[in-house]
Amino acid sequence: MEAALTSGDLLGVATTNALELGVDISGLDAVVLAGYPGTLASLWQQAGRAGRSGASALVVFIARDDPLDTYLVHHPEAVFGRPVERTVFDPSNPYVLGPQLCCAAAELPITTADLDLFGGDTALAVLDDLVARGVLRKRPAGWYWTSRERPTADIRGAGGEPIAIVEAATGSLLGTVDAGAAHTSVHAGALYLHQGRSFVVESLDLVGHAALVRADNPDWTTSARDITDIEIVSTTSAAAFGPVNVHFGSVQVTNQVVSYQRRRIATGEIIDETELDLPARELRTKAVWYTIEQDALDRVGLQITDVPGAAHAAEHAAIGLLPLFATCDRWDIGGVSTALHADTGRPTIFVYDGHAGGAGFAERGHAVLTGWLAATRGAIDACECRTGCPSCVQSPKCGNGNEPLDKRGAVVLLDLVLGHLQTS
Repeated sequence: MEAALTSGDLLGVATTNALELGVDISGLDAVVLAGYPGTLASLWQQAGRAGRSGASALVVFIARDDPLDTYLVHHPEAVFGRPVERTVFDPSNPYVLGPQLCCAAAELPITTADLDLFGGDTALAVLDDLVARGVLRKRPAGWYWTSRERPTADIRGAGGEPIAIVEAATGSLLGTVDAGAAHTSVHAGALYLHQGRSFVVESLDLVGHAALVRADNPDWTTSARDITDIEIVSTTSAAAFGPVNVHFGSVQVTNQVVSYQRRRIATGEIIDETELDLPARELRTKAVWYTIEQDALDRVGLQITDVPGAAHAAEHAAIGLLPLFATCDRWDIGGVSTALHADTGRPTIFVYDGHAGGAGFAERGHAVLTGWLAATRGAIDACECRTGCPSCVQSPKCGNGNEPLDKRGAVVLLDLVLGHLQTS
């Protein structure tokens, strides 16, 4: 393919983001970007495939139904006036640091002099935990790897062993899906797409890490419905801005997929809803959250019955805009909004990292909260729809079917929050 493009025998190619680094193609006349790729670094890498021979080049950006795409269309300075992102990462995350320490110890014993290379006291605490679990052995000379097998470190994430997608009739392996996404994407009855072909999941074996599928071509698609609860474990930072309080800390997220809906592809009509018996999944991670006194919401016209829709819409849009400020994808983060949270006693909006221990995304959001929420408010207000759409407040990953959502209420709520953040 690369040779055919270079010679001119092939005039164009459609590709995934492998075009960024995995395919050696340069000197194209034009590049068409189907949606924002998630980061400026990716955008410029893809755009840079055109014009490398020194000739004129064209790059076309086609916005998707997504809050971030909507924002960029109305604010091109966010693309042309900013440097590429700094990588956001939490090196002290024990879920990441632990496997890396095991890999290091398997190469050479880790000595006390090495601790500063891995985070000092944080590394020592993780090493002690690894020793207690029998993974490493502590000796006077240092920490030693105890197994004859090589340690395993998942470089794609920390969500557990991936689920294999197997065609039941042939035993062929079609692909894999991350363990964290399996409950929503390959539950029994789910429609699974692979290289333009559609399959229906017959069964999901969480113990055996496999989903059996059969080829089918139904006129419907599926969407999982879930319930998410969030509990505050500890608060690292807290600040008051009048009736608005902003926090960052550790949370416990409990999520359970409880059912799925079948919808007609042509019309979006709901055919039926089927209950599922899947275990709840728990995640200890980091989150940024803010609370608002109900009295302040009352004064701007948001009564207690209006808050769920307004907060839900603001939460969705904020998740869609965080990748503009942190090097992440909207699927790397999650959120919960409520008119009365048990731990805060107030209307509360949470945005949390979707990775065990945290990945630095929520922390980055906390650091740039005012700019992040201002961009969120701008994206919602700039969207030309009347009541909310996928370009502003609807989310493709919402477990509640995007209900309730109040677009105008979200703007009012964010105006209230930003007014106090910007004047304090």
